[in-house]
Amino acid sequence: MLNYKHLHYFRTVAKTGAINKAAEKLHLAPQTLSGQISTFEARMGVTLFRRSGRRLELTDAGRTALTYADEIFHVGAELEEALQNRLATRVHPFRVGIADVVPKVIAYQLLAPALTLTEPVKLVCKEDRLEQLAAELSIHRLDMVLADRPLPSTMDIKGYSHPLGECGIAFLAARAVARTLAQDFPANLQAAPLLIPGEDSALRMQLLRWLERRDIQPTIVGEFDDSALMSAFGQAGAGVFPVPLTTLQEVMRQYDVVEVGQTQDIRERFFAISVERRLSHPAVLAVSEAARLRFQPPGPN
Repeated sequence: MLNYKHLHYFRTVAKTGAINKAAEKLHLAPQTLSGQISTFEARMGVTLFRRSGRRLELTDAGRTALTYADEIFHVGAELEEALQNRLATRVHPFRVGIADVVPKVIAYQLLAPALTLTEPVKLVCKEDRLEQLAAELSIHRLDMVLADRPLPSTMDIKGYSHPLGECGIAFLAARAVARTLAQDFPANLQAAPLLIPGEDSALRMQLLRWLERRDIQPTIVGEFDDSALMSAFGQAGAGVFPVPLTTLQEVMRQYDVVEVGQTQDIRERFFAISVERRLSHPAVLAVSEAARLRFQPPGPN
């Protein structure tokens, strides 16, 4: 059985990066703490630290152990709080992974209704690449993943992709940039400075193929995995940038930019990925309902 005292010692050393500092914090002699860590490593059958100068660095096994240790002690703190306040309304965590290519405004639009449920939830959001989030979903560390594409068939992970909806694309730019463009869309994108999504985005290839079909050759001046960062560069006048049509008004207002054109030929799609074939989690159902009201129904893939 796992020795939680040893786990606590390990976590403290990992956080401080040094036996002496951790020993002082734990009110132990450095020699005693070092021996406890050695005992823990022997019991686990792995090496958790390696020395780098005066500091201790985590090995790959150590980083994995720290991730689980953080979660174990976080759950322990929640348990203590729940027992001390057991008469209070229970708040259930709703753990959502958000693929980093999903626009922040879209994520908010979809997730906000989960906070208005009769039975309250605590929203816990984690942003990362879809592959990493899917891995965490598979071991039930997430309840749902929001993504711009289905779970890739090449991933050896059991999960189900639930289409939420889709929308067209608008092109926005700072006023100074918009004034330099011609009036007719999409011809006004010819030779225009253009900001595009990064390689992880499903929108990227659609956009490039759409430009190619129309023989339009903009000057691509930047690629961004983060849509908010792309919008910030667009606000500063770096170039024209695409946004989902459902976020058009919010992005124009937030970044003080103007529309230079829009198209329904490029479709931004959104999916809820879960380990359930049929959605049943109340918060996930609220997300699905919000999508139904905001987006066009999903078309064939």
